Amino acid sequence: MANHKATRKDVRQATKRRERNRYYGKTTRNAIRNLLATSEKEAATEKLPKVISMIDKLAKRNVIHKNKANNLKSKLTRKVSVIA
Repeated sequence: MANHKATRKDVRQATKRRERNRYYGKTTRNAIRNLLATSEKEAATEKLPKVISMIDKLAKRNVIHKNKANNLKSKLTRKVSVIA
């Protein structure tokens, strides 16, 4: 365990950030899962911009890599456009 006051604070901050990142990452994964489970075209096209926004926010915060975000958005857009 850290002994310096500043290092203790850094540990607290890192823990807070990690919990926040885990929450947003899990929430986004659930939103993606719900989007892929949708079988109606209208509902899927309504959900898609919200999910894309969530993915962009994760990439902006460096929770996921920007290329992974772009790949996810591309795959989701293709799958939504195929829904009959």
